[in-house]
Amino acid sequence: MRKNTLIIYWVETANRDYKTMLNLYKSRDFQWSLFIGHLVIEKLIKAIYVKNISDNPPRTHDLLRLSESAKIRTTEEQKNALDLITTFNINARYPDYKQSFYKKCDYNFTTNSLEKIKELRIWLLSMIVKK
Repeated sequence: MRKNTLIIYWVETANRDYKTMLNLYKSRDFQWSLFIGHLVIEKLIKAIYVKNISDNPPRTHDLLRLSESAKIRTTEEQKNALDLITTFNINARYPDYKQSFYKKCDYNFTTNSLEKIKELRIWLLSMIVKK
């Protein structure tokens, strides 16, 4: 597959997932909204990886590790956000028996977390469109 085709694939699927994330949030399905938010960021980082490194991004869901592999410069705040968002992938897929993640995902936590996802999304998209 051509590099541009792969980049377009990752961006388009991230954009579809972004709409799903917002719909899940509106329906108050907060934990799954955050899970999909993780996918949005992961796919955009993979698009940058394809742009910067190679056609085969690593098969990892660890956003910080993936961003480092893609040679993305991050601030400490961005690193912390990527680490937090990575937990949404694990916690939503493999809830503990106490369901602590589900309880944590109230309106305020989810709203604040989605704001971080939205900010990262805009920042990552800006790197993809740069020449």
